Amino acid sequence: MVFKSPVYGVVAVPVEKIEPNTYNPNAVAPPELKLLYDSIKEDGYTMPVVCYYDRGRDKYILVDGFHRYRIMLDYPDIYKREGGMLPVSIIDKPLDHRMASTIRHNRARGSHDVDLMSNIVKELHELGRSDAWISRHLGMDRDEILRLKQITGLAALFRDVEFGTAWQPTEAEALAVGEDMGRIADGQAAVAMQEGTKEEMPEGYGTFDGRDGNWEDGISGDG
Repeated sequence: MVFKSPVYGVVAVPVEKIEPNTYNPNAVAPPELKLLYDSIKEDGYTMPVVCYYDRGRDKYILVDGFHRYRIMLDYPDIYKREGGMLPVSIIDKPLDHRMASTIRHNRARGSHDVDLMSNIVKELHELGRSDAWISRHLGMDRDEILRLKQITGLAALFRDVEFGTAWQPTEAEALAVGEDMGRIADGQAAVAMQEGTKEEMPEGYGTFDGRDGNWEDGISGDG
């Protein structure tokens, strides 16, 4: 079967049938939205939004193009001129691959939304995707994935679900994991110190009390 890019099948969809996805924080800066409005007002829609079509609900779920979608909702003149129809390029992929596609679209434009990427890394782990899968499909290196995990503050993200009971780490892998967990503990301790809170650390590191700087029932983050 010959591959055909989705852009060759752009369709006009009533904006009321389009929904934002649930994994993208979609922070919109008003000045940037106004610039996009000016562009669409003068030149029209020159790029379609990207959606997944949910046949069971007859809805189109946004993968990329949230700002272009918002312009039609927020500006009656654009809605009227376009007849309430938005150009849509459709991709048929499961949720985890749609998340990866959202990241790839953003990175290809040079966008770096930390909230978006940390949230998607979290949700991909909850779907059972390993660091290796995330690295391959999102174009991230190991250190970047680690930093995004630290932002979420959820220790569960550091348990790689692909490691079964039969998996045994090599000495180098075990050392690398130990170093990562130490950096995670140090990062969580720094947050606890700043906020004056008591936090559970990764397994083996006990508890850190940010009010007095004491570690309890574990080893210190630097040792």
